Amino acid sequence: MMHFVIMSARHGRRRPAYSGRWEAARLSPVILAVLIIGLAFSTPREIAISRLLPAAPALAAAMWPVFPTLVLGAFCFLAMIILSFFYTDLGTQYTAAAIIAVTLAAAYGSHVRLQREEILFHVRLVADAAQKVLLRPLPRRIDDVEIESLYLAAQEQARIGGDFYEAIGTPHGIRLLIGDVRGKGLSAVGAASAVISCFREAAYDEPDLRAIIHRLETTITRHSASFPAHDQPEHFATALLAEIPHGGGRVRILNCGHPPPLIAHGGKVRVLEPTVASAPLNLAALIGDRYWVDVVAFAPGDRLLLYTDGVSETRNHDGQFFPLAEWMRRQDLEQPRELLDQLHGDLLQHSGGRLDDDIAALALRCVGAPERGAVGVEG
Repeated sequence: MMHFVIMSARHGRRRPAYSGRWEAARLSPVILAVLIIGLAFSTPREIAISRLLPAAPALAAAMWPVFPTLVLGAFCFLAMIILSFFYTDLGTQYTAAAIIAVTLAAAYGSHVRLQREEILFHVRLVADAAQKVLLRPLPRRIDDVEIESLYLAAQEQARIGGDFYEAIGTPHGIRLLIGDVRGKGLSAVGAASAVISCFREAAYDEPDLRAIIHRLETTITRHSASFPAHDQPEHFATALLAEIPHGGGRVRILNCGHPPPLIAHGGKVRVLEPTVASAPLNLAALIGDRYWVDVVAFAPGDRLLLYTDGVSETRNHDGQFFPLAEWMRRQDLEQPRELLDQLHGDLLQHSGGRLDDDIAALALRCVGAPERGAVGVEG
């Protein structure tokens, strides 16, 4: 069963279940046993190094299955019996009894550990399935636009969080969504799921970005209303909608309190701040429900980076934010996948390998023929 768990995890997560260092560490119980036996034979019997032999099966319980743990305990017991032929005053009966007791306890501990690992593995399978529903794999290309995504959880063992994104080819063009629900845990995941599910329907049905955002606003409001009043402040989200019409040439952006995207156009990088700020989702009743759409040129070769605040607010040990705009200006990578891989590595380097917030990003590259289109703002 353990072999099945390891192999399943290996194929499901596309990385080895154990690193090279971990494989070496798994040999430590054998190394410890051999070391103790060697010292027992080579040191004066007054030191009685052999009394440390129960430590080997105890260590094995932390990383080995039940049967190998029992085998190592039997090996230590046999070694103690052999030692007693050379040294008659080692207290063999007490050490041998300790080896038996510790080995049996270690075997039981190994059994319990394996059961818990199997339960945890199945829980992670459920979490992985939930993430694939929430953040399903995006098509690598829609029409004349290449698309890649990046998602990093702040906690190493986490699978899903409040950041979300989606990209869909529709009769109206390519429509994209990226956002971040305020809060953590299952509450944020539920709100993110509600928003994405609504977007996947509205993106096909609605001819205008403002109509989509009104439906998203209604969805998250209804979702929040189903929770106790003291939880409702957790259920608002920043969001950014983008639309690239068939044939490209421009991108329409509706920004609802979200970090502004970056575009590399004509050899320069621009921060696409909204001309007029729009309210985050579920705050329209307080701020107003007037939404503005900016139109920006998007020519062949241009790159567009959408991201959540976990990217721009990643801090180093001195508390300085990650300089995303300056970083983007230094990049000459054209492929979206290469750009996001470089961003991933540089974020981890900047933060010292520890992230304080979830991170989501979409990188797009236009590869189609140029099409002239109006540039400006739509009220």
